[in-house]
Amino acid sequence: MQLASAVDPQLADLSNKLIYSAMVVYTLAMFAHMIEWTFGSKGAVAVRSKEQSGSLAETVATAGKKTGKKVTVTVAGAGGGTTTLTRTAIAGEGATVVTSGRGTDEEDGPGAAGTNEKADLAGRIAVSLTVLGALLHAGGIVTRGLSVSRWPWGNMYEFSCAFAFAMTAAYLVLLAARKNVRWLGLPVVLAGLLTLGIATTVLYTDSEQLVPALHSPWLAIHVSTAIFCGGAFYAAFIATLLYLGKDSFDKRMAAGLTTGPLGTSASIWRRLPAASTFDKLSYRINALVFPLWTFTIIAGAIWAEAAWGKYWEWDPKETWSFITWVAYACYLHARATAGWKGRKAAYLALAAFACWLFNYYGVNIFVTGKHSYAGI
Repeated sequence: MQLASAVDPQLADLSNKLIYSAMVVYTLAMFAHMIEWTFGSKGAVAVRSKEQSGSLAETVATAGKKTGKKVTVTVAGAGGGTTTLTRTAIAGEGATVVTSGRGTDEEDGPGAAGTNEKADLAGRIAVSLTVLGALLHAGGIVTRGLSVSRWPWGNMYEFSCAFAFAMTAAYLVLLAARKNVRWLGLPVVLAGLLTLGIATTVLYTDSEQLVPALHSPWLAIHVSTAIFCGGAFYAAFIATLLYLGKDSFDKRMAAGLTTGPLGTSASIWRRLPAASTFDKLSYRINALVFPLWTFTIIAGAIWAEAAWGKYWEWDPKETWSFITWVAYACYLHARATAGWKGRKAAYLALAAFACWLFNYYGVNIFVTGKHSYAGI
């Protein structure tokens, strides 16, 4: 985009209206996802009949009289795959475990996994609303940039809008690639709403031209990659949190504990993918985006030399970007060399994301430095 001195107030106003409209649609999508999760949580283990699926073979295993006896359930799929589940009976005499599946993790989303038609319909409506919200959201970002004829991420308000869009877009791309990630819909939409809410209330800045230091092609390169990395790190963060919850639930069930927030009443945990699935997903996302985060820091250093005459001055933003890089490097190194998996690796991943989050909000708002372009 070419720089211009004027600001188009009509486009700026249209951008604001599109962002607010996107927030309304995202809110509707959030409620639809909540309906999906609520209806999908009925019943400890949902059963799909042969008439509904036409491709599933069901196995019913009845536990012995003694509580705590191991029960093995084998599920055969039409495609030849099988799944073997071993559970500890948590009831008394005559406890029955019923399951059905296709030899893979549960299908995408609590509604689909729970085989409840109403919940599944609500989930599909939620996805459609999310797509509509993303289109409005993208329009708000584009018109914001057109209003000042520049890339629309020159302050924290604009960056937050773009960051929220990156999270949503990444989720929709995974869905389009036919990945079973509809369970990501609720946390993604909720996080997007919170990010936009903070952006429009606390971080909002009128559409205006950039300070001279930001008049550079590196704005499109450096900030764009930072936005993409932020969205990816957030997706990995959600996967990590769900891993910890699912892992805790599985351990409590194996120990026969039926009370507490993760007890049998929390049946939603039963239909989420396996804990190891979340663990691997978090690792793969972080491993994939780490080289791009490295490039983001290098691009920032090159831009700093062009703008200020030095590649690195240990500015607070530079320092915390490096700390974040070290934190994720430690996580990936521990996974690759020390063989850390599971909870220890998850805690490292959470610490790394906390560094990224402080680098974005904490440094920009509370710390003064050469990167103080928050506009608030």
